[in-house]
Amino acid sequence: MVNRVITGAHYGFSSWLAQRVTACAMAVYTVVFLTLLIVVRPGDYATWHGMFVPVWMRLATLLFWLSLCYHAWVGVRDIIMDYIKPTAARLVAHGLVIFALLGLAAWSVQILWRA
Repeated sequence: MVNRVITGAHYGFSSWLAQRVTACAMAVYTVVFLTLLIVVRPGDYATWHGMFVPVWMRLATLLFWLSLCYHAWVGVRDIIMDYIKPTAARLVAHGLVIFALLGLAAWSVQILWRA
C-alpha cells in the first residue's frame, strides 16, 4: 500500500487561473480594438496616433501587453520546467525568458508614453 502524503494542494491552480484571467483580458481588448479599427478605419499615421491619444486606450493597450507577457511567462515557464532537466540550463532559460519579457514590457511602455 502506498501512503500518499499531501503537503498543500492546488500547486498549479494559481498558474491555471493566471492563464485564464490574462486570456480573458486579451480577448476583451482584441474585441474592443477590432471594433475600433472597423469604426475609425485608420489609413494614415495621424489617425493611428489619434486612436492611442486617449489615456483609456493607452492603459487598455498596456494591460493587453502586460497580460500577454505574464501569459507567455506562465506557459514558457511550464514548458521549460517540463523539458529542460539540468538545473543550470533551466535557470539560464528562465533568466533569458524573464529578460526578454521584461524588455518587451518596458518597450511597450516606452512606445505608448513617448513624447
